[in-house]
Amino acid sequence: MSTRTTLARAYWAVSRWTLRTERLPRDGAGVLIGAPHTSNWDFVLMLAIGAEQDLPFRWLGKHTLFRGVGGPVMRALGGIPVDRRDPAGLVDDLVARIAAGERFYLVVTPEGTRSGSGWKSGFYRIARATGLPVTLGYVDRTTMTTGLGPTITLTGDVRADMDVVRAFYADKSGLVPARRTEPRLRDEPSGPPAPDADGSPAT
Repeated sequence: MSTRTTLARAYWAVSRWTLRTERLPRDGAGVLIGAPHTSNWDFVLMLAIGAEQDLPFRWLGKHTLFRGVGGPVMRALGGIPVDRRDPAGLVDDLVARIAAGERFYLVVTPEGTRSGSGWKSGFYRIARATGLPVTLGYVDRTTMTTGLGPTITLTGDVRADMDVVRAFYADKSGLVPARRTEPRLRDEPSGPPAPDADGSPAT
């Protein structure tokens, strides 16, 4: 057992939060969503969840967090710097890492810590481009439980996939409930399905 796993399990033993989590394969890889993300403490909980299972995880952070003496610490914690002024190469970089045989769970918080217009679609694009499954991690203040929920494979039908995500998070509340945002991608199709070629409603 690694040191970080020992520390994480000691934390959960004394934490006021109850860890209820599905087990993931230690040698696997995937995208791990952390939501609702209404406080920076949510992200700390997600890292502790991953450490409890000794999962090889990475997370994306603003490149400014990796400057100076704190940079090596951020990288040691699994951080991958992202320059938001030029994010175009991020997916290509992650795909290349996986193609080269690197195995890890990528922790993504698609919802900002402040209430906004929807979820960022980066996790969806990364999962589809890499073929990685998506695990739904959660924080629920109403029950003081947190952990990893089901793992799903995205189909490419954005609305149908997000309906599954929305159903899971429907009864979950973050640390600051007023900041919770409905799991809906900012560029997600809205309205009824487009009709089929014969003019009948799509099913």
